Order: sequence, then structure tokens, then C-alpha cells
Amino acid sequence: QVQLVESGGGLVQAGGSLRLSCAASGSIVRAAAMGWYRQAPGKQRELVARITSSGITNFADSVKGRFTISRDNARNTVYLQMNSLKPEDTAVYYCNARLLEVRSSGYMDYWGQGTQVTVSS
Repeated sequence: QVQLVESGGGLVQAGGSLRLSCAASGSIVRAAAMGWYRQAPGKQRELVARITSSGITNFADSVKGRFTISRDNARNTVYLQMNSLKPEDTAVYYCNARLLEVRSSGYMDYWGQGTQVTVSS
């Protein structure tokens, strides 16, 4: 059974930094794209950053230049380094991974439980 376990959220002042981690575990054959989404109260879930298995990245315009994404393929883990945080970055951040499981015939999308990031002004 595949699980995505997130860590690293919390409360930080504007201008501060946080690092989120997400580890995928279970009977995983291969991890394709991995990424982070966020959802603020009253808003739709939106893509924050995404990274392919070969390291190609893309970011939401609102976080370009402030956030970086990286991954450890050997550990099926993805990281989100968030710098120069702003109050508008406050949201629940969800890890997403497209994974090929041992008994699966194709890739499937999996989600973490979410971690709260709160940026105070």
C-alpha cells in the first residue's frame, strides 16, 4: 500500500523560510513526476511546483524565484524549499506523486494528507 508522508509545515513570519518533505513508501516500482499543490481557505487547489524524474521543474508564477523543488529518486522523496515567504503563501500544502506500483498496470496519482503552512505578517 502506497503512502505519501509529508513533514515540515508550520508557522513562520513573513520573509522566513520553511522546507517541506514528502516521502513515498510502499511497493513502488518507479516514481514519475512529483510535486506540491496548495489550497488556501475558500480557494481551489493549485499547483505550486513540480519535478519530473529527470529533474525538469515548473513553478507557479507566484512562487518563482522564491521556492525551489528537488527530489531524491533513491528515496522517492520530494522537497520544497520555500524562501521569502509571504502571508499569501498561507495554505495547506499537499504532496502529489505519480507512481507505478508493483501490482498496478499503470501509473496512478497519489496524495499526501496535507501540511499546514502559515505565514504571519
